[in-house]
Amino acid sequence: MKTPLLDRIDTPEDLRRLQPSQLHQLADELRRETIDAVSVTGGHLGAGLGVIELTVALHYVFDTPRDRLIWDVGHQTYPHKILTGRKDRIRTLRQGDGLSGFTKRGESEYDCFGAGHSSTSISAALGMAIARDLQGGDHHVVAVIGDSSMSAGMAYEAMNNAGALDSRLIVILNDNDMSIATPTGAMSAYLARLVSGGAYRSLRETAKQLARHLPHFIYDKARKAEEFSRSFISGGTMFEELGFYYVGPIDGHNLEHLLPVLTNVRDKDDGPVLVHVVTQKGKGYGPAEASPDKYHGVNRFDVLTGAQDKPKANAPSYTSVFAKSLVAEAERDDKIVAITAAMPAGTGLDLFEKIFPERTFDVAIAEQHAVTFAAGLASEGYKPFCALYSTFLQRGYDQLVHDVALQHLPVRFAIDRAGLVGADGPTHAGAFDIAFLGCLPGMTIMAPSDEAELVHMVATAAQYEEGPIAFRYPRGEGVGVELPEHGEALAIGRGRILREGSKAALLSLGTRLADALTAAKELASRGVSTTVADARFAKPIDRELVRRLAAHHEVLVTIEEGSIGGFGSQVFQALSEDGALDGACGRFKFRSMILPDVYIDHDQQEAMLAKAGLDARAIVAKVLEALGDEREAAQIMIA
Repeated sequence: MKTPLLDRIDTPEDLRRLQPSQLHQLADELRRETIDAVSVTGGHLGAGLGVIELTVALHYVFDTPRDRLIWDVGHQTYPHKILTGRKDRIRTLRQGDGLSGFTKRGESEYDCFGAGHSSTSISAALGMAIARDLQGGDHHVVAVIGDSSMSAGMAYEAMNNAGALDSRLIVILNDNDMSIATPTGAMSAYLARLVSGGAYRSLRETAKQLARHLPHFIYDKARKAEEFSRSFISGGTMFEELGFYYVGPIDGHNLEHLLPVLTNVRDKDDGPVLVHVVTQKGKGYGPAEASPDKYHGVNRFDVLTGAQDKPKANAPSYTSVFAKSLVAEAERDDKIVAITAAMPAGTGLDLFEKIFPERTFDVAIAEQHAVTFAAGLASEGYKPFCALYSTFLQRGYDQLVHDVALQHLPVRFAIDRAGLVGADGPTHAGAFDIAFLGCLPGMTIMAPSDEAELVHMVATAAQYEEGPIAFRYPRGEGVGVELPEHGEALAIGRGRILREGSKAALLSLGTRLADALTAAKELASRGVSTTVADARFAKPIDRELVRRLAAHHEVLVTIEEGSIGGFGSQVFQALSEDGALDGACGRFKFRSMILPDVYIDHDQQEAMLAKAGLDARAIVAKVLEALGDEREAAQIMIA
C-alpha cells in the first residue's frame, strides 16, 4: 500500500509544512493506513474513519502539542496516533506492549488527557483552559466530543460551568448520528465561515455597544433576536443558552469547510465556542459505511471483503448466556424489565429487546440516570435488571449508594466485563466492583464460576426481593459446561465444595475456579491434598464454609479477580471475628490472592492473568509458599 505523502509525516509539525491543496491526498492516505492497520490488529474502526479529515484539519490549524487537543472516549484516535509519531507502531494497537486503543498520557505528549470512558473531554479541557489563564498562557484548548457522549450529564455540567467562567475554549461536536441539524451544504458552510469570522464578530460587538445605549428592554430583545436568527439557521440555540458561541453545522469531511472555520475560531480571543461538525461513521470504507454498528469495534478483517475473523468458540459467551437466561425469566415474569446505558449489543440486551421491546430501556450514556431510573421502577414493584459493564457502573456509584442501597430497593445489577478484559486494557477492566459493592449494607453479590452457574444466578436475582443484588461475570466465552434447561434460585450466601482434601483449601470466587481445580491437581502430584470450594457469594459470605475450611486445613487461600478490599477482605474479617487468626488454630495460615495494586496494561487475557499472579501456576506457588516451601514456590514462578 503506497502512502507517499503520509510517509513524510512523522509529527504534526511536518503536516503543517504541507500546502492546503495537499491535505486531500493526505486524508485519503491516512484513511487507507487506518483501515489496513486495524485489519491486522482489530479494534475500533468506524469512529476513526469518521474523523479523518477533522483530525488532519485540527493538527494543521492548531499548534499541537503546545495547543491542547483532548479527545473524548479516545476510540476515534487511531488516525491521531498515526499523525503524532506513532505510525511505525500502529500495528501494535491493543497488543501486548503495544499502543493503547485509547489516548494515554504516558504514551505520547500529544495525548494530553487519557480517556476510555465518555463525556470527560469538556471538563478536562475547561480545567486546562483555566490553568492556562491562571499562568498567563496564550495557547488554545480544544475538546472533541461525539454526539453520543453529549447524552451524558457530565458534558452539560462542564458546558454550564464553561459558559459561566467565559474562558477561551473550543469544543468540537462531532455529530455522526444525532442529527441535531439539517443536512449541511454550501450555504451552511458559508454561514459558518461568516459567523465564525472576525468581521462578523466585530460588527456584532459594535452593534452590541450601540444597542447598550438603548433602553434595556429594547437592548434585550435585540440581543435575543440576533441570537435567535443565527440559531434558527444553524440549530445551536441550546448551546447558546449554555454560554457558548455556536458555529455550524459544517461538513466534517470537507476540508474547504473545516480549515477556514477552525482558523476563525482559533483566532477568536474570548469566551467558549462550539463548532458543530457533521460526519459519517466508517466514512470511505464501504462495509463500515453500510454497517456502522458492526464496524464500530472489529476483529481482524479482510480489507477487500470486509469479512471479519470469527474466533473459534468452544462455548457460548457469558454475555449471551446472561441475555438468554434473562429472556427465559422474563417469559415467566412480566415484571422483569431491562435497562442499559447505550450498550444493548455489548450487554446482550439487544436480544431481550427483540422479544420485549416495551420492557427494554436504553437510557444512552447516562449510568447515573440508569441506576436511579431502575430504583424508581423497583419502588413500584417492577424487577429491573440494570446491565452495565463493571467499569461503567463506577459512574453511577452515588446513585447506587443513595438511591438503591440506602432504600433497600431490589434493583438487579448484571455486571458484565468483570475482571481483566484483554485488549481494552485498564480503562475497561472491572477490577473494583466487589470492593465498592461489598462495603454497602444490605448488598448481595454473586459471581458465577461457569456459564451454568450464571443461569442459576439470573434466576436467583429474579426471585430476590430483600434488597439490591448483583452478579458479576467476565468478558468472553464460558468453560463449555452443559447449560441447565432453566435456572434454579440459589440459597443466599451458600457456597459449595467441589474437591475434598486435607492440607490446603482453595476458596475461589467466580471464574478463577477452573484454575483453582487445575492447581489442586498439580498440588496433589506434589503431595499436597487440596480442597477446592466455590464461594458463589462475595456477600454475604458462607461463614460456615469458611469456618470449616479454616478448622480442617493448614492453609486457606482465597482467589478472586478483583482488587484489595473485596472478597478476600470479607473472609479475613470473618476469620478475625471468629478468632481463627489469633493463634488458637495452631499452624493455620490465611492468604488472599487478588489483582495487584497496579493498573495492568492491555494484552491477551491469559497473559494478563499470569502477570497479575492469578493463574494456576501462581496458585500452586502461593500454597507452597504458605506451607513454608518458598524455594519451590519461587522456582515455579520462574519456570
